[in-house]
Amino acid sequence: MRIKLLLVLTSIICLFAFEANAQVTTASINGTVMDESGETLIGATVVALHEPSGVSYGTTTRNDGRFNLPNLKIGGPYSVTVSYVGFANAVESGINLTIGQKLRLDFNMSAAGVDLAEFTVTGAKDDIFDSERTGAATSIGTRELTRLPTISRSASDFTRLTPASDGNSFGGRNDQFNNFSLDGSIFNNPFGLDAATPGGQTDAQPVSLDAIEQIQVSLAPYDVTQAGFTGASVNAVTKSGTNKFSGTVYGFGRNESMTGSKVSGNDVFVADLQQVQFGTSLGGALVKDKVFFFVNYEQDNRTDLGSNFLANRGESGPGISRVLASDLDAVSSALMDRYGYETGDYENFYHNTNSQKALAKLDFNLSNSSSLTLTYNWLDASKDKPAHPSALGRRGPDATTLQFANSGYTINNVIHSAIAEWRTLIGNSAANNLKVGYTAFRDTRDPMSAPFPVLNINQDGIRYIVAGHEPFSINNRLSQDVFQITNNFNIYKGDHTITIGASLERFDFDNSFNLGVYDGGLVGGTFGPGFESVGAFLDSLDAGAVDAYVDGALATFNGNNENETWALAETNVGQGALYIQDEWAMSSDFTLTYGLRVDMPLYFDTPTKIQENIDRAGFDYNPDIVYYNESGEEVTFDHTVLPSQTPLISPRVGFNYDAGGTGTMQVRGGTGLFSGRLPFVWIGNQVANPNWWFYCVTNPDFKYPQVWRSNLGIDKKLDNGWVVTTDIIYTKDINGMMVRNYGLKAPTATLAGVDNRPIYGAGDVNAGPFGSFPNNAYVFTNTNVGSSFNWTLSAKKDFDNGMSASLAYNFLDSKDASSIEAEISSDAYDRNPAYGNVNEAVLSPSLYGNRHRVIGTLMHRIEYGKMATSIALFMEYAQGGRFSYTYSGNINGDGSGLNDLIYIPTESELGQMNFSSEEGRAAYEAFIQQDEYLSANRGSVMEKYGILSPWYSRWDLRILQDLMVSDDNMLQLSIDVLNIGNMVNSSWGVRQLPTNTQPVGVSVTDGVPTYSFDPALTSSFTDDFSLMSRWQMQIGLRYRF
Repeated sequence: MRIKLLLVLTSIICLFAFEANAQVTTASINGTVMDESGETLIGATVVALHEPSGVSYGTTTRNDGRFNLPNLKIGGPYSVTVSYVGFANAVESGINLTIGQKLRLDFNMSAAGVDLAEFTVTGAKDDIFDSERTGAATSIGTRELTRLPTISRSASDFTRLTPASDGNSFGGRNDQFNNFSLDGSIFNNPFGLDAATPGGQTDAQPVSLDAIEQIQVSLAPYDVTQAGFTGASVNAVTKSGTNKFSGTVYGFGRNESMTGSKVSGNDVFVADLQQVQFGTSLGGALVKDKVFFFVNYEQDNRTDLGSNFLANRGESGPGISRVLASDLDAVSSALMDRYGYETGDYENFYHNTNSQKALAKLDFNLSNSSSLTLTYNWLDASKDKPAHPSALGRRGPDATTLQFANSGYTINNVIHSAIAEWRTLIGNSAANNLKVGYTAFRDTRDPMSAPFPVLNINQDGIRYIVAGHEPFSINNRLSQDVFQITNNFNIYKGDHTITIGASLERFDFDNSFNLGVYDGGLVGGTFGPGFESVGAFLDSLDAGAVDAYVDGALATFNGNNENETWALAETNVGQGALYIQDEWAMSSDFTLTYGLRVDMPLYFDTPTKIQENIDRAGFDYNPDIVYYNESGEEVTFDHTVLPSQTPLISPRVGFNYDAGGTGTMQVRGGTGLFSGRLPFVWIGNQVANPNWWFYCVTNPDFKYPQVWRSNLGIDKKLDNGWVVTTDIIYTKDINGMMVRNYGLKAPTATLAGVDNRPIYGAGDVNAGPFGSFPNNAYVFTNTNVGSSFNWTLSAKKDFDNGMSASLAYNFLDSKDASSIEAEISSDAYDRNPAYGNVNEAVLSPSLYGNRHRVIGTLMHRIEYGKMATSIALFMEYAQGGRFSYTYSGNINGDGSGLNDLIYIPTESELGQMNFSSEEGRAAYEAFIQQDEYLSANRGSVMEKYGILSPWYSRWDLRILQDLMVSDDNMLQLSIDVLNIGNMVNSSWGVRQLPTNTQPVGVSVTDGVPTYSFDPALTSSFTDDFSLMSRWQMQIGLRYRF
């Protein structure tokens, strides 16, 4: 009867149009029980005892002697006891389980009275040799979480142990295409502003490291219950209480004296820094063996200098910008004198970063076949930030561009999340897992400026000074509500484990975003090209050209507050999923997993919400405008029409083969389709922007991301204890992402001069309803242009003396048509470097991932008397950081001043080009000669993302000193030193960054370009003197009880 009810529940869920992709929170044990002759024993009792909590999980063997214990707590240790009438009990102990592990244990029982040493247990007890592991995965447990070095106490300090990671992305994929889950519940930043993870905008960690039990990173799990990603699945499971009452109080601190002061032998400006982190955890049993609790609270307070760059006062060196202090002073004084406007300082001002977080968890052991877990998580974080460094143009603060303090803002993130998981074993032949979750995100911005226009001032065609209001912080408010429910029903029949699942997911977004309302039409405003120079800006002020915009900004602010007429875009989306899978143990050595998943995108009442925005826009919405798709065909858009709700079908098959049947070598792999989510701001752009003069829309044929991914892996345990693993992963885009400008036909004109590239003539550009200026339409579309190849080789060993070591290498060749690092559709288009037809999908190197990466760890613990010392090292060598050079200016006439790949002239061609100064021409020649890529590719167009930044390295160290105060009480002192090589030699661990990726300014008149080049730019790369290139230290104190 219970099986029928749960099947009905699963069927009901299947009818709903939502989706919540199930991520694993538990482990399982399965196997066969036989007698000495190999005959299976029917009805043998199998009990797994989680020793710390006293929770037991029990079942009996079926008619074929098989048993399954699903939904087990991760961790341990466990002891598994098998009993059968007439046979001696068989016990296997010391078992620790990792996330998603499916441990196989086969028992050969001995008759009663026979020496217990004669019973046999077969099966591997580690997370690598797992009979149902198919794709590449990295498991991070308590040892790594507590011993490896970290200062940020961020999960990313541990997910970097995945060789195919670059710290944010995995396998060369956009980090927004990852799926992050907490206790099996979605824990992304679903709207996708600035960061992929919750709290990422404030650089806050949404969950304390002290609350996490394990983390798993899966790149290719051929398990259809795992979905919601085309990058990687990153799953964290939090700690639970046990029968033993225990807790900890801890604190960590550092300041600027605990950071390096030299880079490559040069003294650098050491910015003020104060950071204190402290917290406490407590866990135990409310009812022994039945009800357990775990709670954690943590606070992090940090103060940094707002800018690491100083204005130029005639000197040069690390941390000195090209921007003259005299120019900054002139701009600030002029704005104060004319408008009484406070720009704030441009150096030596401070930013604060504060967060507090808490987690509470209850575990109920309802019976030996049923358990319930309830988890609540809370985050309240804020961070002072400068104006966005790159959206709609560069802003610094850096060596090229400086901004004033009041051009920044404070971002606030508040998160409340609740999760429930009910796990049930039904007899010995079925099991069920039900998860329900709700998360509320509340994100707001507090601008540091009074209502005022955005002011962008250029020099040599490149942005130089930024003043005024932060463009993206005008009444910027975002509410996100995430609802999710998932149910997985397992049937155990013979050598098959059949999973039938369904899930529901809904995202509701309310976004107030008011871009450009303080300065529409201003030449130096949000959408303008910028004032040509400081002199031109000051002249405009004197002529009163900015007065109306200043008055208008204040009037807009007051009017919208009084009338409650700020913009509001409501976007409600989701995805529905059904799936079925069979895990077939074809033999004791070979397991085949195959399944089918169907994901359905949903848009609910979003078309109605779009119509509400259209009604507010009035005449500014025009559905009769004719645009042109990438094939040059005429198209029009009904803005209320969202992409078709076409199901995405994802079949997958995976295998695991124990070569030789000895548990020392396994061959595994699989192939299949993976469907994921996207940052829903990309859909929200259509809701928020129906106006013809900034038109953002999604192609009606648009589909959610989908890739075809294949993986082949081999794990080999050597006689000396080393475990060697290699994985090859190939990923092909099925539905990649690309923003195209449908306001453009294919270019038919040609640029005059040596760079005779195709450009957009008057007949190639949509002139808009009034024929007054180009009418762009930024359309989110799909492309199948894109692929990646990953090869990983790794080795690890646990030594008998308490030492462990690992070493890994990853090679990546990742390519796509558009590496989207933007939330606004126009930015996604503008930042995609191009030559010729900008709407053509061209296969090019991707921005994401490192081409080469070597990582290693070494951990050793020495115990003596009542003390113990742990030493851990993390090592990384990598080459990545792709970039390309583009013109600063709209050379091809497509409306973007960011995306035109430069032509690299020969020395004779350079002499034919029209430069604004001979000094600039000579400086450009010198720049080309010193640049390895440019000097080797003269006479051709720069390849998109064709340059790799230099190799970089880092060594991080952690030392833990433990002192046992009593049997259950311990005092621990910790020292973390990041990039310790830089402490030994100031040239070690230094990263080099591109000095300027838009080195050449350009303006075009009647098809004839005029170029400019700043003679101060002499080197392609500049040493990064931030904390990334200098050693950092943190000390900590912890008391465990």
